[in-house]
Amino acid sequence: MVLDELWAALSGPSGATLACFLVAAALALHWSSHRTARGAAARARQRQQAALETMDKAAQRFRLQNPDLDSEALLALPLPQLVQKLHGGELSPEASLFTYLGKAWEVNKGTNCVTTYLADCETQLCQVPRQGLLYGVPVSLKECFSYKGQDSTLGLSLNEGAPAECDSVVVQVLKRQGALPFVYTNVPQSMFSYDCGNPLFGQTVNPWKSSKSPGGSSGGEGALIAAGGSPLGLGTDIGGSIRFPSAFCGICGLKPTGNRISKSGLKGCVYGQVAVQLSVGPMARDVESLALCLRALLCEDMFHLDPTVPPLPFREEVYTSSQPLRVGYYETDNYTMPTPAMTRALLETKKRLEAAGHTSLQLVPFLPSNIPHALETLSTGGLFSDGGKSFLQNFKGDFVDPCLGDLISILRLPRWLKGLLAFMLRPLLPRLSAFLNSMKSRSAGKLWELHHEIEVYRHSVIAQWRAVELDVLLTPMLGPALDLNGPGKATGAVSYTLLYNCLDFPAGVVPVTTVTAEDEAQMEHYKGYFGDIWDKTLQKAVKKSVGLPVAVQCVALPWQEELCLRFMREVERLMTPERQPC
Repeated sequence: MVLDELWAALSGPSGATLACFLVAAALALHWSSHRTARGAAARARQRQQAALETMDKAAQRFRLQNPDLDSEALLALPLPQLVQKLHGGELSPEASLFTYLGKAWEVNKGTNCVTTYLADCETQLCQVPRQGLLYGVPVSLKECFSYKGQDSTLGLSLNEGAPAECDSVVVQVLKRQGALPFVYTNVPQSMFSYDCGNPLFGQTVNPWKSSKSPGGSSGGEGALIAAGGSPLGLGTDIGGSIRFPSAFCGICGLKPTGNRISKSGLKGCVYGQVAVQLSVGPMARDVESLALCLRALLCEDMFHLDPTVPPLPFREEVYTSSQPLRVGYYETDNYTMPTPAMTRALLETKKRLEAAGHTSLQLVPFLPSNIPHALETLSTGGLFSDGGKSFLQNFKGDFVDPCLGDLISILRLPRWLKGLLAFMLRPLLPRLSAFLNSMKSRSAGKLWELHHEIEVYRHSVIAQWRAVELDVLLTPMLGPALDLNGPGKATGAVSYTLLYNCLDFPAGVVPVTTVTAEDEAQMEHYKGYFGDIWDKTLQKAVKKSVGLPVAVQCVALPWQEELCLRFMREVERLMTPERQPC
């Protein structure tokens, strides 16, 4: 009776008035809730613009004072040669810094990859330790590396206006090795995407083609280095975040074993998640530059500043060895169907390795066991063991960038609804169902069980590896670059990279070819293995990619970064593509 009267009242003029009022109130509340985010975005853009203007003025001032310097020749130097000329006195740290400063400013105009200028690099010039392995080398930093006095926003409004009190350990070590950290580079909001856009600084685009993603989450690094705006950069990787931008932008990148390089002082969205290991690693235009970076970082300074890092210096004898390698390979992980360009890249690399005589027999076919379980249950379950609660705290009152796809909406679902949807989707969309089911929160006891499962899985793959006496492994790497906002709708395509975060194996990527017209034509027949939304998105998102770079992935066992780099260097030597974007 009461409900009938209420319904009758709401159906009349007064009800319409009330409905209009409620809608207006909802809109006002929505606008008010994002007021802080709007202010943060406005301030971030203003600071970014001011920093870029400072960069440009500093570079122009140096050019006017040094008109005879051949900037193009300096920028063309491979990093090892640049270091040699700096140590030999043929070039000054000032010439190196301000030349790259000008180039970074220029690159940013077309890519939006730089978020701020680390202006105190100019004051560091007078105190650069000449004996350092990176003496006078400008180094770009993914925005998550804490730098005293600078915001590490991660593209989130709650981190805007919260400058770091001190440098992260890696930044301290870089400075002690003579490097000049000079810019912060852009990341996707929260860094939990392999695209690169956020509400504070906007979208970073691929230097090869502006309609394509540079990859992520170290996407600003990939774009800047590929276009020649930095000789060396540092990124992080928890699912492919160094390897995606390196592959999409046509440069080299290494994800080391999780604790090989210090993570002390890194800004993140979620702390305490250890099931899937985050890694810090270098990105550069060639493999030798990656090796130089590791030589510099794996030093007594880092081991002293962060005693939790194993004191393992760079093993030169492993990296420079010429002993034949026993190489495993697979053409597909049977989870994400490789694009035609990926398949061709893998097979051409395999053929050249065989011709180079790395083994008296053919390369050894090898596929890690139970990949779907590793991705859907172990990795996803580890990353979202609290149901996404900690992760979602970062988004209160904030906008959600399109690069994240439906991730935030899915995580906000109550546990029971995730389970119900997972059950209902299982017959038609088994992959989406499995991911949804693993995104439910779990008890401490269940989390311990998951940690044990991951440990058992790692040992089982290592035993499988040992049984066929492998040294290293060659795998496909997702490519070419997807359309902007494509990665957020093609989650399953992280399979080639996320597996090695779950296993905590070092893995690096090397560009080996570019997409051909024939690759593009064959892509019309691509269906994927499941025909679900992820497969369909991938098929659409890699179209119109002729000329874009394609990479392969090189993998080694834990703590074997030098062996991984040695294999990457051999692949690079055999393939030697042209990498510089037009």
